[in-house]
Amino acid sequence: MARFDGKTVVITGASRGIGAAIAKRFAREGAHLVVSANEEAVHQVAREIETAGGRAISVLCDVTDKASVVALYDRAEEAFGRVDVSIQNAGVITIARIEEMTEAEWDKVLAVNTKGVFLCAQEAIARMRKHKSGGRIINTASGQARDGFIYTPHYAASKMGVVGITQSLAKEVARDGITVNAFCPGIIETDMWAYNDEAWGKLLGTYAPGELMKEWVENIPMKRAGSGEDVAGLVTFLASDDAAYITGQTINVDGGLIMS
Repeated sequence: MARFDGKTVVITGASRGIGAAIAKRFAREGAHLVVSANEEAVHQVAREIETAGGRAISVLCDVTDKASVVALYDRAEEAFGRVDVSIQNAGVITIARIEEMTEAEWDKVLAVNTKGVFLCAQEAIARMRKHKSGGRIINTASGQARDGFIYTPHYAASKMGVVGITQSLAKEVARDGITVNAFCPGIIETDMWAYNDEAWGKLLGTYAPGELMKEWVENIPMKRAGSGEDVAGLVTFLASDDAAYITGQTINVDGGLIMS
């Protein structure tokens, strides 16, 4: 029997990168998937899961909008009966010198990365409490939740906020049998890191595409960037019965780049 047979897993930001990798790992382990994002590409992720023999539906959702979030969790319950695991993975980043960073950039990054985690966790917890069957809330933070980096104060603030939300909610819902944890991915081979390499490279010096990322990877003790599957291994563990006594924690998955 697979670890997640009969379990329903909701994942935001699941159209590509880490979110898509997490979804496919859960599907291989028997879960029913509700994959969500604010772009049409999320439908392809659901189709790939179904083609591989899994069960998945896809839902367009704006995690900054309460009504859109409620509709997402309504759809999950309509399709599969309940929500067992909710993974708040939707995230955005922009990179700019402080003098050039706009208020709109600040507001968008905080809205998606922090308010989005709050709204989705709020709705998921309400459903879990209703069914009285416990559950798992797992939030995507970042290495910048440990150590803010240059030209991204809004992103660092948003991800440090995710850690605070995680700890607060973990204390509130522990007696309901719901665990709340977060993870901090480091340098992962995704579209976001391709953007990071280009944007930071321009601001930090004259780097050709790929050069800055290569330089940073050399500082990782394991000497390689991570993959979505590296992250999915940790997330599925946190969602499993093996992690039933782990809550309020934020775990790095970064090849040893940041040790704590």
